[in-house]
Amino acid sequence: MSHAAYDLVLPRARTTSVVFASPHSGRRYDRAFLDMAILDRHEIRSSEDAFVDELFGTATRHGAPFLRAGAPRAFVDLNRAAEELDPALIQDVRQVAHNPRIASGLGVIPRVVANGRAIYRGKLPLAEAYRRINDYWRPYHAALQGLLDENHRMFGEAILIDCHSMPHEALENVGPIGAPRPDVVLGDRFGAAASARVIERVEAAFSAAGFRVARNMPFAGAYITQAYGRPTRRQHAIQVEIDRALYIDERRIERLPDFDDVARRLESVIAEIAAIGRINDLPVAAE
Repeated sequence: MSHAAYDLVLPRARTTSVVFASPHSGRRYDRAFLDMAILDRHEIRSSEDAFVDELFGTATRHGAPFLRAGAPRAFVDLNRAAEELDPALIQDVRQVAHNPRIASGLGVIPRVVANGRAIYRGKLPLAEAYRRINDYWRPYHAALQGLLDENHRMFGEAILIDCHSMPHEALENVGPIGAPRPDVVLGDRFGAAASARVIERVEAAFSAAGFRVARNMPFAGAYITQAYGRPTRRQHAIQVEIDRALYIDERRIERLPDFDDVARRLESVIAEIAAIGRINDLPVAAE
């Protein structure tokens, strides 16, 4: 199922309460957007989670739906609240309480890409910001909420795995000096977005596939994890960040020779995560 805002790939049979989603791997850079930007087509991709949709695309083989963004992150950031409008970029938006994401140029309509490079020369009309939110942000989130609601009806529970990638340099200060850096960072908002049962099994799945795993540092989860993680309502959300250096040349944005091997290892992780949400694997409710 395709929409301008997303592609939804469904399994032949839905057998798990897990939903996989990739909100930052969209790469439909339309001509009108590129004409607005002062960056070239390569530079503007620097904040994209390149190829993450391919790494996690095997989710449907294991009974889980996979929702992937169509629009690129530089155009509209689906992992921000719709209200996070940047007054330094959007005309007629008033400054409100300090928001570090907006202040750094990373609101719902980003002002910059990686390394703080400006996307535009001047400001955008408020109507353009609303158009992107209404045409792309809202449909994506409606589709995501619909999948989670369906899983609640089918399985009594929903688990969202929000798939991302992180620049290798973001890991420089993680852990003790000289210690191996993590390959994967799992964000559950320090326990607020997922139960211990779910996060522990997700971590175990990555560890069993040979990935070094950290939790919540330096990424604890952004808007999506915060908005959808409701473990007391049997709805869990975990942000997964994978070190880009494992599978792409970050400067060229090209697959490394190890790409297929990483994808195979991740498929084993996906299979284990899908098993968490099998109906016969859910904890029995108290009578």
